[in-house]
Amino acid sequence: MTITSIILMFIFIIIPIVISKSFKLGLEKDTIVAAVRSFVQLLIVGYILQFIFDQDSHIFILLMVILMIGAATQNARKKGLEIPGITWKLLLAFIAIEIITQGILIGFSITPATAQYIIPISGMIIGNSMVLSILFLNRFMSEIKQNEDIIELILCLGGTPKQAIHKQLITSIQSSVIPTIEQQKTIGLVQLPGMMSGQIIAGADPLEAVLFQILIVFILLTSATMTSVILGFLSYPTLFNKQQQLIDSHFK
Repeated sequence: MTITSIILMFIFIIIPIVISKSFKLGLEKDTIVAAVRSFVQLLIVGYILQFIFDQDSHIFILLMVILMIGAATQNARKKGLEIPGITWKLLLAFIAIEIITQGILIGFSITPATAQYIIPISGMIIGNSMVLSILFLNRFMSEIKQNEDIIELILCLGGTPKQAIHKQLITSIQSSVIPTIEQQKTIGLVQLPGMMSGQIIAGADPLEAVLFQILIVFILLTSATMTSVILGFLSYPTLFNKQQQLIDSHFK
């Protein structure tokens, strides 16, 4: 990219700012902050990845994965502060998903155990899990607040916490996973994945690029389902006290 191209690409930042300003959406500040952060972060990460790829050390790979999990946990926890110990629940969920998916990929020799494969795939897995966890937490908290009377009624009638919150839990899991499923139904028709397109542009065999993208699509579907289920079943027990009563203070 030339300097001129780099300068011109900021047109894509100016457009949403102008639209926000024109319709008084109030998104100008967030748009600017997001643009600056993404530019700086990606620039820094680019140099870091270049260094890690050159070293090809498992220690640096592990540190990079830990950094990604930590950043994802810190970002997602803001949406579930009402849940006791949400930080550790998110951390456990992300670690479990990373170990299981990479364990299958490396254990069955689907992908090599190198930085060029582990870091990008981990980034996609953890990033997808972070977004799904935010969707789940938003919906779960909303469902509980809207149905608090029903949950307490079931408890009063002798139901267990799991029975009382089952409908809200399942609805929240479904709502957080459905976007991933629907997106994958139209992949290749409505959208061409960036990674596959990038490989083809770089000169890779189109069939090879497609097969690798299919692998990523299946992995993201697994991580989406696992994220919501693990987080849901780790979270709901902590919303009740020892007397199996819903702790109202979490939802005020």
